[in-house]
Amino acid sequence: MSGMTSLDVLTAMDRVRKQVVRTPLLTSAAFDALVGRRVWVKDETKQRTGSFKFRGALYALSTLSKAERAAGVIAGSSGNHAQALALAARLHKAKATVVIPGDAPAAKREAVEALGARVIAYDRRRDRRDYLVHQIAAGSGQTIVPSSDHRAIIAGAGTVAFEMLQEAHDLAAVLVPVGGGGLLAGTALAAAHRSGLRVIGVEPVTANDTQLSLRSGRRTPIPAPDTIADGLRHTEPARLPFEIIRHLVHDIVTVPEGLIAEAMAHLWRYYRTAAEPSGAVALAGLMQAAGRLPDGPIGVVVSGGNTDWPVYRQLLDIGMERTERNLDAPPAALKPPDQADRRCMIRCRSSPSTPPRT
Repeated sequence: MSGMTSLDVLTAMDRVRKQVVRTPLLTSAAFDALVGRRVWVKDETKQRTGSFKFRGALYALSTLSKAERAAGVIAGSSGNHAQALALAARLHKAKATVVIPGDAPAAKREAVEALGARVIAYDRRRDRRDYLVHQIAAGSGQTIVPSSDHRAIIAGAGTVAFEMLQEAHDLAAVLVPVGGGGLLAGTALAAAHRSGLRVIGVEPVTANDTQLSLRSGRRTPIPAPDTIADGLRHTEPARLPFEIIRHLVHDIVTVPEGLIAEAMAHLWRYYRTAAEPSGAVALAGLMQAAGRLPDGPIGVVVSGGNTDWPVYRQLLDIGMERTERNLDAPPAALKPPDQADRRCMIRCRSSPSTPPRT
């Protein structure tokens, strides 16, 4: 396997605990009644930079030598890792360059620039991001800090679950969003010592590269996916996370677009948490797969809350309409989005942004 263990997560926790926010673990009696079980929501929207990504970026920067930090760091990202790396680099007095898709939400790009990082945009349908990052790094001498495929990034991401498991001792399963796989892999490592605890990844139906890869036993690429969950538009899982996932993760659940919007509405209604679409997919997974989950309390990781206000408002309206329509239906009976909903959601793109979070 990867050679990584829960000790790697514990080491990361010891290194970053003074600078990361210990994010709240939320409960809602009303939502528990709706789904028929106890649910614990780990709210990483309250983390510095608004997502769990700050944990891994901060730990990764702390493992670099002085010379490497002096040369600067570079990464490709859909936005959250870029923002996290920018802040981590600023805290370590290092320069950062981030390569982000041109269609990333404006809020994410502006937040990265506000933190002092250099931003280079690319076309995700035409350009090869990783090739571009390596090309720039080779010419500049900067150290590449990937968003998922890095031991320190995975270990840092695992501190989310480490905190959750310290507070919720009787979880039957933990549901986690999966894009590149760093958060899911880190969660699996953190949970490896908990006998009987199931770790389940959740991804959009249209971006099911990890599900297909687990079925085939090898990383299986897909075409560039179209989903409102912009942080999960990966075409294949990262190499190192996938090695961990295929050994330690129990299942992958896929969710339709409308259910993601509905999960955003539930998070606002019951937890007063403004999750971005990527951050809400794990709760959508709970709603989608309620009948497949083991009996007992469920942990849900809400991975981030960075989205443009007009997009969030539109998706929240769609989600609220769906929740009202399905209020009396059990989670297993919830219907997929109709075509009008999906067209509306896919049309949602970046416009005026929200302030950066540090």
